[in-house]
Amino acid sequence: MKLTIIGSTGLQGMMLEFKERMEAEGHEVMMPCFDADAPDSISVIINNADNIDWSDRVHGFWDQRSIGTVLDFGIVIALGKPYVVEYMEDKTIGKAMAEYAALTKGGTDDTL
Repeated sequence: MKLTIIGSTGLQGMMLEFKERMEAEGHEVMMPCFDADAPDSISVIINNADNIDWSDRVHGFWDQRSIGTVLDFGIVIALGKPYVVEYMEDKTIGKAMAEYAALTKGGTDDTL
């Protein structure tokens, strides 16, 4: 199977381990965030889109900070590719807001 890995560059070690494991299982694997030597931002986007289009399935690793990964995920949706979340960091401002609201008994207000 042809796999593309998208994700946050801060998770490079985790992504490389996954890539090696998938290759050991016989899959062809592209990881455009590290495989490309693109001269500018638009070239990176085009390269990532080409790799996503090439793949049978896309695997994602996201620290919930990388905007580039959000863009890549949009390409995954646009191309209708199957997607697997391999890692999603849960330390986000949104989670912190929800935890604070629960802690302070503010909860949520659906009437706004």
